[in-house]
Amino acid sequence: MAKQHRYTLTTKWTGNTGTGTSSYKSYERNHIIQSENKPVIPGSSDPSFRGDKTRYNPEELLVASLSSCHMLWYLHLCAESGVIVIDYVDQAMGTMVETADGGGHFSEVTLRPVVVVAEATMIQKANELHHQANKLCFIANSCNFPVYHEPACSALNN
Repeated sequence: MAKQHRYTLTTKWTGNTGTGTSSYKSYERNHIIQSENKPVIPGSSDPSFRGDKTRYNPEELLVASLSSCHMLWYLHLCAESGVIVIDYVDQAMGTMVETADGGGHFSEVTLRPVVVVAEATMIQKANELHHQANKLCFIANSCNFPVYHEPACSALNN
């Protein structure tokens, strides 16, 4: 039997300005996301949907989940393969399409990891490991849209 993992968190709406949801414009979209013994994440909706631009929105958090899951698998695989990663930065971007009924869906996410490895001889293997990381990423395996990768790799000793 496959191992199961459960993840519990609390999402609490904090946007009641006094009249609840008496109208679409009467409430804020602000909320907090929290889990025991962890920092609170301030959330809202995208500013396009009356949200607070200083807080994370669900769409950003989805892209962040894909980016961080890929990175964690990638670093794991590099460590197992003898590829020494010195630095890793990903400028991930997701595209969401609104539908006529007001809903929407993600059409794609592109991860753009820029990796620095310890030696030039590691670059080829470092680039190859992105494919395996994508296959193992729990979040990418849960999405119904493509997750693309545009990695760049250089060596510290170049």
